[in-house]
Amino acid sequence: MAEEKEGAAAEAAIADIQKKITEAFEVFDHESNKTVDVREVGTIIRSLGCCPSEAELHDLLAEVEEEEPTGYIHLEKFLPMMTKVLMEKRYRPIPEDVLLHAFEVLDQNKNGYLTKQELIKCMTEEGEPFTQEEMEEMLSAAIDPETNKIRYKDYISMMVVDEN
Repeated sequence: MAEEKEGAAAEAAIADIQKKITEAFEVFDHESNKTVDVREVGTIIRSLGCCPSEAELHDLLAEVEEEEPTGYIHLEKFLPMMTKVLMEKRYRPIPEDVLLHAFEVLDQNKNGYLTKQELIKCMTEEGEPFTQEEMEEMLSAAIDPETNKIRYKDYISMMVVDEN
């Protein structure tokens, strides 16, 4: 009897996850034909609380793309792959304390903020560099329009994903 309840609970959890995935997918299915533009997949995946790197996103796309790439991803291929990703809790967001520490390392003067130039230098010259588009998107959200600085504690609170 307990096994049946566990099985039913697991099935319900999977059904709930698949419903969330399908709803997120459908937001970008502009033609209502169960396909989305391949360029939208990263946004869909991130809207589901996953934070893959660009390399990890590329690997996920390779998994769901057609043999002959069409520029579109089909829900029937995306749904099982994304269900597995969510069930395995892959690509979890970085915790707030780790993000804070990273910004504090960049803030060598311990000001509590970074200048636009400091952030651009770090994000485009170190590690996996941001593209121009990614940089512009980040700066539009991160920069305090009055001071033209990035008060990283405020920015981190905007970035943190609620796990519930």
